Amino acid sequence: MRTDTEHAPGRAGRASGRFVLGAAGCVITLLGGAACGGADDPEPAQGTVGNPIELGDVQTVEREDLEAVFAEAGVEGTFVLFDAGARSAVVVNPDAAGERAVPASTFKLPNTLIALQTGEVSDVDEVIAPESGDELSLREALPTSDVPVHQEVADRIGYERMSTWVDRFDYGNRNIGDEGAMDRFWLEGPLEISALEQATFVAELAREELPVDVEHQRALRDLLLVEEGPRHQLFGRTGLGVDVDPVPGWWVGWVERDAELHTFALRLEVEDEEDAELRESLGRELLVALDVLPAA
Repeated sequence: MRTDTEHAPGRAGRASGRFVLGAAGCVITLLGGAACGGADDPEPAQGTVGNPIELGDVQTVEREDLEAVFAEAGVEGTFVLFDAGARSAVVVNPDAAGERAVPASTFKLPNTLIALQTGEVSDVDEVIAPESGDELSLREALPTSDVPVHQEVADRIGYERMSTWVDRFDYGNRNIGDEGAMDRFWLEGPLEISALEQATFVAELAREELPVDVEHQRALRDLLLVEEGPRHQLFGRTGLGVDVDPVPGWWVGWVERDAELHTFALRLEVEDEEDAELRESLGRELLVALDVLPAA
């Protein structure tokens, strides 16, 4: 199978990012605080299933009922929906949501921002000519499976600046390895990110709160637009690794509907090409079930 022409590492490591789920449904922050579901927790909001768990102003609810979406499709997966306004999250399969895997093509989001912020790429329409592969602009390369363009961009950025910016973004484990891995750290590791961390990173992008110029965040936003309806806009990007077990298949993005903003991150364990094709369709099914995306 060869879809995104990217590679992923072996089984993902457990994340310890800004808000991740620990054992027994606990939510843990980098500050070391934890909150777990229990008998004293408030009742779930109407329409939810499972025990809510409080973390500061963030409430996280596990939706065991929605695991059926993955089971009926014959795949294993996890899904995180973050309500940026209400500061709440819905998680399907919390254990997997806290595990990290290589970001694959979803790393095109920070890579594009860093390239624009450092001036290594003047704008999203500048044509990049890698040593191998087609000449494409970032506008053309972001929605495709093209790897050489973003490898050329990463090479222009350079090891020190890339390491600084990945750390500044608090992106996953913030580990890009050594200089010899500059063309593949997001494809083969050591950089890894969890679904929970993807959802919070995307939330900062959607709210234009990342530490780069707003104009660059808006330029990337335009590239990520998937569809636009009378009352909503859907933004997203897929990512896929190959030839490892498990293969991470990503779909991350956000939905703006009326005055509400929800970010999401889906990751499947992909075993064949048919599984990879389920990423967006299963993500949409979950978004509709959670009343974030209107039914078709």
